[in-house]
Amino acid sequence: MQFSDIIGQSEVKTQLVELVQHNRLSHALLFLGKEGSGALSLAIAFAQYIVCEKANPRKQNVSATASLFGEPEPETLNLKPLNDSCGVCPACLKAQELVHPDIHFSYPTVTKKAGEKPIATDFIQEWREFVKLSPYANLYDWIEQIKEKENSQGKITAEECNDIIRKLSLKSFESEYKILIMWMPEMLGTEGNKLLKVIEEPPPNTLFILVTENEAQVLQTIVSRCQLVKIPALETKEIEEALMSRNKTDAPIARQVASVSEGNYREALQLVQHAEEDWQGLLREWLNAILKTGPVAQAKWVEEISRLGREKQKQFLRYFNHLLEQAVRLRVAGLTESLPSASGQTETLRPDTERDFAQRLNKIAGIEQQQAIIEELDRASYYIERNANGKMLFHALTIKLYHIIQDKIVLA
Repeated sequence: MQFSDIIGQSEVKTQLVELVQHNRLSHALLFLGKEGSGALSLAIAFAQYIVCEKANPRKQNVSATASLFGEPEPETLNLKPLNDSCGVCPACLKAQELVHPDIHFSYPTVTKKAGEKPIATDFIQEWREFVKLSPYANLYDWIEQIKEKENSQGKITAEECNDIIRKLSLKSFESEYKILIMWMPEMLGTEGNKLLKVIEEPPPNTLFILVTENEAQVLQTIVSRCQLVKIPALETKEIEEALMSRNKTDAPIARQVASVSEGNYREALQLVQHAEEDWQGLLREWLNAILKTGPVAQAKWVEEISRLGREKQKQFLRYFNHLLEQAVRLRVAGLTESLPSASGQTETLRPDTERDFAQRLNKIAGIEQQQAIIEELDRASYYIERNANGKMLFHALTIKLYHIIQDKIVLA
């Protein structure tokens, strides 16, 4: 995987290249990026850049000193460092297939049999397929791919930590560096303390790249030993262009989805799959049931949404959240056409649909109420990801929203 394969993130790419070219590379990096930002892809592309045989002239077996006999230095000494891996040398070809012997991976695994103590290499084939097919996927997608039991929970085990220490104690096979990419270090329990010594005092030319979505959930003893690299959310325009060029999404749908995805390309891909869903109609029906038609309509609506499945339920909650955030911006900024997004960009609501609905939301709830609803929707999405019963969850959410709003106004 090359930097050129990754959506946006030009500043981060430049920062990573400069770390190598200016010899400021730390032995442990913590890539911090929210879901769908491309943090894992950046880590893999960076590892490929480091092992690439042409990315830096120092790797081309050229002496950096002048000839003893005064002959001109070889022309190859004038080569400029590349800002991306070449993509064609043997090291790059192996890295692209995720089979380079000096690039190791660690990630959460699941127990398939009682008493089993899984390690990452037990799932390496599934991992390669996962990264190639879904480089912007999240932990839920990964566990769904490898689990056999419905309630399987991912974890980085103590046995995995021991295996990491063993692998990194060996000499590198081909590259100057040995690299470990650990995805989701927040899934380490206290077992992670086993890695403290090797992270703080690693073998020569060993590089740790930890990729996390939540720094607060990573053992602070590990965080303190790493150089932080922040991966920002993708810009709306970048997601829109990626959907059209990579996913062949029609421009109107790409524009609509990009504005709702909040910098998350994985979420954007999910939204495209359900772009034809009438989320607004479903939301209007729900709010009318909460505020006007009462318990019978509420029960009917909950029954309907409970049949949609987990992913669609999450998309619906995300859409409601998006409209509430736009409603807040309309109220605070006093704008009706162009709205600043959370990332600082300008977004335009579709004139007769989203803007109109957002303005109606402002009529039934104040800012404090809207913020409370957003928090409840976020909490509900969290529980859905963790296999909460959909029917019970939406019944409870319906009651909470009624008490938050405390008005009976119909969204016609």
